Amino acid sequence: MLSDPLPRPAPIGNDEYRARREALMKQLPADAAVLLPGASLITRSHDSDYPFRQRSDLHYLTGFPEPEALLLLLPGRSDGESVLFCQDRDPMREAWTGRRLGAEGAVREYGIDQAFENAERDERLEELLDGRTTLYLPLDDTEALALAEAFRGRLVAKVRRGARPPRAFADLTPLVHEQRLIKSESELSLMRHAAEISARGHVRAMRAARPGLMEFHLQAELEHEFRWHGGSGPAYDSIVGGGANACVLHYIENDKPLRDGELVLIDAGAEFDLYAGDITRTFPVGGRFDTAQRELYDVVLAAQERAVAAVRPGATLQAIHDGVLRDLTAGLIRLGLLDGEVEARIEDDSIKRFYLHSTSHWLGLDVHDVGDYRQEGESRPLAPGMVLTIEPGLYLPDDEDVPAPYRGIGIRIEDDVAVTDEGHEVLTASVPKRVAEIEALMAKK
Repeated sequence: MLSDPLPRPAPIGNDEYRARREALMKQLPADAAVLLPGASLITRSHDSDYPFRQRSDLHYLTGFPEPEALLLLLPGRSDGESVLFCQDRDPMREAWTGRRLGAEGAVREYGIDQAFENAERDERLEELLDGRTTLYLPLDDTEALALAEAFRGRLVAKVRRGARPPRAFADLTPLVHEQRLIKSESELSLMRHAAEISARGHVRAMRAARPGLMEFHLQAELEHEFRWHGGSGPAYDSIVGGGANACVLHYIENDKPLRDGELVLIDAGAEFDLYAGDITRTFPVGGRFDTAQRELYDVVLAAQERAVAAVRPGATLQAIHDGVLRDLTAGLIRLGLLDGEVEARIEDDSIKRFYLHSTSHWLGLDVHDVGDYRQEGESRPLAPGMVLTIEPGLYLPDDEDVPAPYRGIGIRIEDDVAVTDEGHEVLTASVPKRVAEIEALMAKK
């Protein structure tokens, strides 16, 4: 039975996009300029393209949704500080691929100060960049660098006629990414929606799971729910790993049968207005955990719940991760999978055989979102507006020295957590993760 689609949250308004551009320009010298290309269409096969997704940085500063866009920011320019180049209006092309906004539409619908179609780009860029001393662009972007070098070269060639080319390039990326790390209330509203869509997909998959299905059947249930509630689809390749496949961290084949007596690990999240959800749950295909599965699961769950509780302003990801290492190591020693003292097994990296990844990453417009994790060599303190994942796991290889009941079991539990003034908000709390809750939900199917 289909549920009613969730109401959509309000989109981010043009005033907020403008405020982001203004905040960025305040960090720049008065005679600087920003050059930031958007994404292009990528061919999938012959005349078929992959679905278009705008580059996250350009989306963050404009919300503009079309390919082949180029943003210039020109602090102090009297005719407008934001200039966008976009696809030309072309009735013949639009009959095949849909209406293009054109320059007038970019200004009217996205609040850009001035816009030109790409047919005018070469001529206009020389004029707009003349006299700008430093050009900020993403220095790791070969397209942006090639474009900047080409137009600086054109201006250098005209120096004797009075042209004033940029003298230096500077990296734009750290400035934009530091802004993106702290989410506004509008962004949090979109992320709550992405998280809730993701949560409903996981619940749907739990209800559908049964022995005899294939991993891709649960993937289909998940991704149906993502699209049904207005998401553009999965925010990353969905992971549905039954049995020992759960021990492969980025397993995406999703083509094996689901067997009674095994667990299935699902790591999947919806994308909504380019913002990502990211949830992992692990549950029994047949609806009930056996003793060994439950013992390992309870170790991961206790570590995960303790780590979530530790999220608050001033805490650090390193301290949270260190706590998870201690909890997982103590649990493995208690079960006889490691021996000795907790700190000794952490010190000699024994735990890394069973826990290979970090506990957290930033979340936002990218699943592994941008922003530095360390400042001046130290783990940076959490602050309100940051959004992160908490995702400890244990992965027991199918090796002879692992006790037979635990072999080939992979467990990960992941939630999306926003840092608030008082502590934290779990955005994905509506997906069951305690054993009794999971078994009760699966029994209802």
